[in-house]
Amino acid sequence: MEAGDGTEETPLPLPLTRFQLSEEYGFLLPDPLTELPAPYGPWMEIAHDLPQLIASHRLRSQVHQMPQLSTQHLRGREELHLAHLVLSFITMGYLWQEGEEGTVKVLPRNLAVPFWEVSQALGLPPILSHADFVLANWKRKNPNGNLDTIISLPGGESLRGFILVTLLVEKAAVPGIKAVVQAIRAIVQLDEETLHKALQELAEAIGDMSKALKQMHDYVDPAVFYAVIRIFLSGWKDNPAMPDGLIYEGVSDEPMAYSGGSAAQSTVLHAFDELLGIRHSEESTAFLHRMRGYMPPPHRAFVEAIRRAPSLKQHVLSSGDARLCAAFNQCVSALADFRSYHITIVTKYIAVAAAKAKARRAEPGDRAGPSAGKPPSALEAKGTGGSHIFSFLKSVRDTTREGMISA
Repeated sequence: MEAGDGTEETPLPLPLTRFQLSEEYGFLLPDPLTELPAPYGPWMEIAHDLPQLIASHRLRSQVHQMPQLSTQHLRGREELHLAHLVLSFITMGYLWQEGEEGTVKVLPRNLAVPFWEVSQALGLPPILSHADFVLANWKRKNPNGNLDTIISLPGGESLRGFILVTLLVEKAAVPGIKAVVQAIRAIVQLDEETLHKALQELAEAIGDMSKALKQMHDYVDPAVFYAVIRIFLSGWKDNPAMPDGLIYEGVSDEPMAYSGGSAAQSTVLHAFDELLGIRHSEESTAFLHRMRGYMPPPHRAFVEAIRRAPSLKQHVLSSGDARLCAAFNQCVSALADFRSYHITIVTKYIAVAAAKAKARRAEPGDRAGPSAGKPPSALEAKGTGGSHIFSFLKSVRDTTREGMISA
């Protein structure tokens, strides 16, 4: 909905509920379901045992014995999201059980057909995405609010840490998402005081996201992330280990290619970029826009609504208000700092970890197989989403900085 296009009074130009956004949790699914209805027991059983099944190389045979279940008993968004989470994790385990040298060309019908149907119902692609891995994959361990994941893959505590720290970054963004909505309303109403406050809140929220991201060092071991976890987030588009994509048996005779999980699939930074009028290079923009196809459609619509709203940057420039200008630049600076810190994390968890893994590979007696932690080499310089990771991240950080208003 475009700001001010109706006569009826809505509390905000962009009511969050219209975009399946929560006041408390933002883009996270509030209190996701942790169990599917009884008919889907066979899926849940396999999903809860994934790390062991993959480590013992038994997942593929378990999937082959799995009954083909109809998706017609799934009711409502929460059940569909849990089904997508479960089927996407099983799919990643099935694909990468034997590492990058042991991939398969076909996803069997009893997994491919229901996964496709659930994906169609949600408007998501049939692959593990940020919407599954983080947004719908959390539960409270106990009444104190300690968090845990619902479904896991190999990687133990480091995988758990990776998912939950990413979740905390999403949670830290929530005041910023609300500030985006308030800022747009303030522009429409020419309320400079509210706009100034909203921009201060946005800058603070982005700073809190950086603080949350720093916890990655405490909970995720780089060697485990690189050698064990990363392959299970890899897709079959722009991946040398699966150059032809994947045939979804019973869905299509032609192989299909989808990108793996990527931080670029998080709606948060897309929303902030659109509000602040950040313009990235053609190549980076093309990749980021492709990643929007991996977001739940209502979240994508939220980003689009911000893009269509009156321009914040133009408003600040034409106001000639030095305070607004400074608050705007504070937001851009915080966003550039967040992206710089993301590069620091990626350097530690991918570049440095890759160099160490390469050195270990050169040592005699190198163990084989993903369960033994043999690091993948196909994506040494690429992100799991298929981007050339460092050139992409640095370009996006630099173009963010260029979004500052010069005095």
